[in-house]
Amino acid sequence: MKIVNSTNADIETIFELYNHGTEHQKKVAKKHWKGFQRSLIEQEISEKRQWKIVIDNEVACVFAIDYNDPDIWGDKDNDPSIYIHRIATNPVFRGRFLVKQIVEWAKVHAREIQKTFIRMDTGSGNEKLNNYYVSCGFTYLGVIKLTNSDSLPAHYKDGDFSLFEIRL
Repeated sequence: MKIVNSTNADIETIFELYNHGTEHQKKVAKKHWKGFQRSLIEQEISEKRQWKIVIDNEVACVFAIDYNDPDIWGDKDNDPSIYIHRIATNPVFRGRFLVKQIVEWAKVHAREIQKTFIRMDTGSGNEKLNNYYVSCGFTYLGVIKLTNSDSLPAHYKDGDFSLFEIRL
């Protein structure tokens, strides 16, 4: 297993995994992704913020990171943080606890760039997913309702979101 930056050659695979993730979300949760702009993924790739887990030469999982997330985290965005977004697992690799691998990678990465927190959010109401994130080392911070989601992907336009963090 290795975690490496995604490339432009991975874009179709990334969207395929997002589609699989959306279909899975529709089965297990009240909220689901509503699509992403290709330009967002291209920008993340060019800025080296889009990552993939490769197992046996196959993309097992993709995720994105950011270093600012003020629309979701408000004043807490001033804390030195890394934010994990859009984890999408290849269905063949589901159940292998890849989020735990991402967390271990994020801890090393965050320390290397002097960040104090690893943070993530998800649509509220999915207790199984919330419990899984807690089992991966995150502290559950509760639920928020966003007041300004104009610059965020479509699934942020409605509802509440659960926040999680790990303090290093």
